[in-house]
Amino acid sequence: MRRYLFVLCSLFALTVAAQSTPPKLEPLPEPPPPPPAGVVDESLEPQVTISQRGEDKVEEYRANGKLYMMKVTPPHGVPYYLIDNRGDGSWVRDDAIGGTRLSVPMWVIGTF
Repeated sequence: MRRYLFVLCSLFALTVAAQSTPPKLEPLPEPPPPPPAGVVDESLEPQVTISQRGEDKVEEYRANGKLYMMKVTPPHGVPYYLIDNRGDGSWVRDDAIGGTRLSVPMWVIGTF
């Protein structure tokens, strides 16, 4: 009885394997060549301008020519950040960049 069950299961497995043909595969296109070493897209990097205002060191961060963040380091050495979240020139002081505060991603979807 066991032999018949084994033969029956083997035949069933062989018929299932014979019916399943692999799908017709197409070759993948060649990937584009990697960029040369040391070449960086300048439009993706923020522009940083460092200046002195009185005794404070001010670093201005710009993307596409628009000022979006300033890092102010006073003489005592504890920096703070001024951030333009909406892009309308209303600056918000933030002492916890890189700290424990939750920073929600904000992207400009469209401008009118």
